Parts: sequence; C-alpha cells; structure tokens
Amino acid sequence: MTSLARALTGGSGPSGQQSYRPVSTHLAIAPPVSVVIPAMNEAENLPYVFTSLPEWIHEVVLVDGNSTDDTVAVARELRSDVKVVPQRGKGKGDALIAGFAACTGEIMVMVDADGSADGAEIVSYVSALVGGADFAKGSRFANGGGTDDMTPIRKLGNRVLTGLVNRKFGARYTDLCYGYNAFWRHCLDDIDLDCAGFEVETLINIRIVRAGLRVQEIPSHEYERIHGTSNLRAVRDGLRVLRVILRERGGRPNRAPAAVRPQGPQRRAAR
Repeated sequence: MTSLARALTGGSGPSGQQSYRPVSTHLAIAPPVSVVIPAMNEAENLPYVFTSLPEWIHEVVLVDGNSTDDTVAVARELRSDVKVVPQRGKGKGDALIAGFAACTGEIMVMVDADGSADGAEIVSYVSALVGGADFAKGSRFANGGGTDDMTPIRKLGNRVLTGLVNRKFGARYTDLCYGYNAFWRHCLDDIDLDCAGFEVETLINIRIVRAGLRVQEIPSHEYERIHGTSNLRAVRDGLRVLRVILRERGGRPNRAPAAVRPQGPQRRAAR
C-alpha cells in the first residue's frame, strides 16, 4: 500500500510514524479533532447534532449546563464515548472555557447544541487549519454562507458590530456574532478567555486579531433551532458585545493584523 493510500484509508505507516484519519477523498490528518458542545436542556436536538458530526473526529466534549431534561443520558446513548463535563458556572463563555480545558485534541471545534450548525461543514474548518490557518472563522455572510435564523434587527446589529470591530482592530470579518469556529490548541494561550456570556464569540474574534494569528473565514449556513427557544436577546446581548469591544479597545496593542480569506461554499449533508 502506498503512503497516500495509507493516509486516505487511515492506516498506520512504519513504526514511529503517525496514523492518519481520513477526512475526505483528498485529505487525511494526524492531529486529533475535539468538538465542544455547550448544552442546557437540548435532549431533543442532540440526535440531529450528533448525527451530523463526521465519524473521523477524535472526541465529543459535551458541557452540560445543569440540564433538567435528559440531555446527558441522550448524549451517552448517542455516543458511548462522549466526554460529559458538568458546568460549574453559568453562561456560554463559562461552558466553552470548561469544554476547552477538557479537550485532548490539537484542533478544537465549537458547535452549538440547538441543531443550527451542520457538522458536515467541519471538514472545511479542519482543511483551513491544516492548510496553515490558526483560526477558522465561520461566517454566515461570506460568499456561500447563509442564515435561516436571524431577525432583521439582529442582522443589522451584527453588521454594525462587525464593522466596529473591523475598524477598531484592523480585522476584515464578514460576521462577528457567530459561534461555529475552530482553532488549534495553541491559540488558547493567546486568547486567554475570561468571559462568561454569549459575548465570548466576539471576545475570541477580537483577541485572535490582536494576537496577529492567521484567520480564514469559512462560509457556513445557520439553520433554525429545531426544538426549544433560544436564550438570545438582541438588545441585551448586543449591548454586552459592545461593552466587550470597548473594553478590549483599551487593552494591549494589536500585533500585525490577521488575514481573512474565505473558502468556497459547502453543502449541508442530509439529516
């Protein structure tokens, strides 16, 4: 068997060489990929979320925000090796910090538990990272992306806040408030998260730019939440994002601005 064939089939090479995981017909990787899913009372949505995840990922880390339904039981039924992390505090930022700390993979992917993200897109994020990016930034407004779950007021607010971050920090983002992202483990040292709420996504994006890390935007399609009601509140959370932007603007100086290069569109796998 040739080296390429071994890579594409996930086989191991001679002693001392790394084994590879087949990601697509054109890509195989050695770095293990961890998927972090913050969840609170998402038992009805998890079957859709877990089904869409690629088979080649290394681990799923579910951070349970003190759910009162069967979220944990359903997760374990769907994937026996799921790593469940009980959340000590409150908020999405707090959950992500706990999830990242529990990851053993070299690549970390953030996925929401409401069914709005398509796990089949993970291949695009991982491809960008193994291709040289430090941070793969999901975007609903890059060419090939889209959203079924944003009201006009949220779209306007996101556009204004994105423009503000681009001007203040030298970024070139097309989407700011989106939680479908992936990055190498080493990025945690640069972003040093200290934010408990939904504004954590904005904080990550800002600190990635300030650290001078290489960014690649990934067109992503956001679907409507399948079951339940979102905890997002446009005005309240918009103000929290604005406070983060203003606070970070007064922090340490930027390093060289990160480059943002969009990839081509990806299709959503059938559920």
